[in-house]
Amino acid sequence: MPDSLQLTVNGKAATISGDSNRSLLEVLREDLNLTGTKYGCGEGACGACSVLVDGKRIFSCSTAVKEVVGKKIQTIEGLADGDTLHPVQKAFCDEGAFQCGYCTAGMIMGAAALLAEKPQATDGEISGWMNRQICRCCSYTSITAAVRRAAGRAQS
Repeated sequence: MPDSLQLTVNGKAATISGDSNRSLLEVLREDLNLTGTKYGCGEGACGACSVLVDGKRIFSCSTAVKEVVGKKIQTIEGLADGDTLHPVQKAFCDEGAFQCGYCTAGMIMGAAALLAEKPQATDGEISGWMNRQICRCCSYTSITAAVRRAAGRAQS
């Protein structure tokens, strides 16, 4: 008999059934049709699957869905406030901090978690934190500029 689990995703209750050991990424994409979160490495090493759980960045590909029951899950689809982009989303747009865009949702979620914890993050803190996020297009300069901009430290 499949497990039935109650989740809170982007402020909304969701009931999912199936194996509670499935990855959160699979549940988000397949059961809840929240496809902004991407599958990258499947091992929690590239950051493409980053989401926030109780405000902290986690790698959804390596997190069993049973581990997030009773917690607040936020995906890229729930980051904006209606039509108003989150400051990190806006900064990524303003800086053109993406090329192919595959890693962008994970990058944005990672940066949002960092700035929630350290709103005035230094360049060293940005580099250290974002080091867990991989961009195969190597857009790191514009990504760093976007995080700086979101932290209110845009450089001209």
